[in-house]
Amino acid sequence: MNMNAEHDSPATVETRLTHEAHRLATSLLVDASPRPSVPHQALARLRDFLVVNLRHHHDAQDEWLWPHIAAAAPEAKPALDDLTEQHKHLDIALTRLANIDLDSQGHRQALHEAAVAVRDSVHDHLTHEEPVLFPALREHITPWQWKKLSRRVIATTPPAAGHLMIGLLDEVAAPAELRSIFANMPPPVKARLPAIRTQAAADLQALRTGGP
Repeated sequence: MNMNAEHDSPATVETRLTHEAHRLATSLLVDASPRPSVPHQALARLRDFLVVNLRHHHDAQDEWLWPHIAAAAPEAKPALDDLTEQHKHLDIALTRLANIDLDSQGHRQALHEAAVAVRDSVHDHLTHEEPVLFPALREHITPWQWKKLSRRVIATTPPAAGHLMIGLLDEVAAPAELRSIFANMPPPVKARLPAIRTQAAADLQALRTGGP
């Protein structure tokens, strides 16, 4: 974690927390997938969440964030192009994960193997992305630009198991960081946060312990 995180820009803080949520979620699916006691429905929700959320996150970077950074700092474009190529390779692993038939015989082993590939790809990708992205966010993305992007991302995020992101953020973020993130949420979502958190906590407990 950045030692000066409490003084960091909202763009850097929110991106760091999103990445930590992705690390946690991909590792959780690897751990939970081979255990027979973990409910089928909880595995399916986490799998679907990862596929949808990671694709949406990378699309937002490739289509909106990278062009803004490159416009302000053209020298960053080769590194950003490399990150986009990594997104394409990760999407192959996500497609494999998405295509696992969770009703088929032996699906747990297939799910586990696909989850390992996604976890390893995500963790490796983030070790390459963060040293490029965090300085660029601090230096080249204004608070207004980031607020606009945050609202756009929230408005366009597909609803697949979205409660899990709230639960994961609860685990990786400090209270002040959560308040900053939730400030950009639509009022109807804010009103439902207690119920969303309860649902997320139940799913995360089932994934870790095999039941409520």
